[in-house]
Amino acid sequence: MQNLVDGAQAFGELSAALPGLIESFEPDHPGMHTTATIDYGIILEGEMWLELDNGESRLVKAGDIVIQNGTRHAWRNKSDRIARALFVMIGAPLPERQAV
Repeated sequence: MQNLVDGAQAFGELSAALPGLIESFEPDHPGMHTTATIDYGIILEGEMWLELDNGESRLVKAGDIVIQNGTRHAWRNKSDRIARALFVMIGAPLPERQAV
């Protein structure tokens, strides 16, 4: 039996626990977001795909650590297994972006 996520409940819990985070998500690109933080992400269980701004994706598995600084990205669990991760977010100004 598959566990289904109650979207409204999850939205409410995230909004209460992490004020301002929900507003960083892009409505036209589900899951993509940029925060004014340095992020330390540690995958504790399972695996997740990290989608990057340049269109690349990286598979991140249990025990892997990702450090980002104001990076536009999205996290996806493409498996049928639970993925657990720990994220530490430290407020920091967004880095200057160079025109491409």
